[in-house]
Order: sequence, then C-alpha cells, then structure tokens
Amino acid sequence: MSALNSTVACSKLEVRYGQVTALRGVDIEARAACLTTIIGPNGAGKTTLLRTICGLEIPTAGHVTINGSETDKPTPEKMLERGVALVPEGRHVFPHLSVRDNLVLGAFCWRRQRKVVDELLADVYRWFPKLEGYAGRPGGTLSGGEQQMLAIGRALMSRPNVLCLDEPSLGLAPIIVRELLALLRRMCDDGVTVILVEQFAYLALQAADDAYLLENGSIVRSGPARDLLADDHVKSSYLGLRPATAKPRTRKPRVARAG
Repeated sequence: MSALNSTVACSKLEVRYGQVTALRGVDIEARAACLTTIIGPNGAGKTTLLRTICGLEIPTAGHVTINGSETDKPTPEKMLERGVALVPEGRHVFPHLSVRDNLVLGAFCWRRQRKVVDELLADVYRWFPKLEGYAGRPGGTLSGGEQQMLAIGRALMSRPNVLCLDEPSLGLAPIIVRELLALLRRMCDDGVTVILVEQFAYLALQAADDAYLLENGSIVRSGPARDLLADDHVKSSYLGLRPATAKPRTRKPRVARAG
C-alpha cells in the first residue's frame, strides 16, 4: 500500500454542541507522511477534533484543508473520497461477521471494483498476516489486540492518504501498544499521514513527529514531539514525571532517641 502524501490543516476551528463549545480556535497541521499525536485530558475535545477532520462534525467556525484545499460542506463520504479514514474509539468491529467481511465493509469506495477490493485485501493481509489466517472467523472471537488490527485494516481498505485513530490503545497491554505505534511509524514511511489521539501520552510522544496538547478545547502546547516530552507542564500533568525545575524533595533528618 502506497499513499499519496497529504497534509491536513485545521484553521481557527470551532465546534459547539448547543451552548457548549468543544473546540475554540484550534489550529493544527498534520504534515504529510508524518505521525502527529494529540494528547490531553478526557473531555478536552480530542475526539471532536478527529470527528471534524473526518467530516462527522460540522464546525461552527474555521475550516479543514487537505493539501491547502478546503472541502465544500464536508461529509464523511466526501472526506473518505479525499482519502481520510477514521479508526474510532472502541474499534466497532461487527462481532458476528467474518474477519474478511469486516474488512470488505471498509472498501465502500471501491465496492464496484472487485479486483481493487482483492488487491486491498492482499495489502491488509501483508500488514496483518494474522487476519488472513482468521479470515473466516467471526470478528467477535478475536482478542482485543487482534480486533484493533481488524479495525485498522478495515480503515486501510479505503486506501487512505490520512489515517485518524482515536485511542487505539484502549484496553491493550503496553507491549501491544508499542507494537501498534511501531506499525503506525511504518505506515508513515509508506506515505500515510497519521493523526493519533492517544491516552498513553509518553509512548505516543516517543513515536510521533509532531504533537499538540489540547485542554478545554484549546491548543496550549504544540511543536516537535520531543519538545513536549521535555515540557515541564506535560511532564507533571500527563507523564507522571517531576519537572526539571522542581526542587528536589528533602527529608527531615531523623532524630535519634535517647535509649
């Protein structure tokens, strides 16, 4: 699978749900064939941002562009046609359908071209050899890590240029998360632009090229991922580390008791 390099940019993005403002003037850029991660607390607006990029939410202000071109009245179908695919939180695998049928559902754009669908299946099986062995098994019988492979494989069946993932590590062991992030890095090498929302902030920042910290609907930190790894606020709030500027803790001297 070789993708057309695509840069995604959000400019002054605002999204509201009634009286609640979920995103406030968000500016981000996901560079072509790079891994961009978005970290932040629960309720910060990370999922809303991904859904807006994918056309599932309509912004009340601002816009999303791909390679500098804005999509008129974006819808999920239009964004999918422009090469943007989403791996949603929770995987949403169809448990009673076979692994193969789950994958084929992802090839909606190519459903009338059987040869292309077969080529895409072969590509996904190269990424995830296990899925080929499980092709006839119901999706619900797979382990959590295998279902995440299936969810990503289904998204790849649309032949995306931009792959958005929402908390793919949910419920997975750290060793599986590391393998998943290494896989996403290889996808970037293959030309896919990856936008990752992730709860394992430390691992995500280690794997990413660029990073954004979203708090209360606003971007409060941004830059190369290595810079956010070294940022005192990120360290103390999201990585469980003490900032470098903090004074070392001192213990009170023990007073010997007279015996």
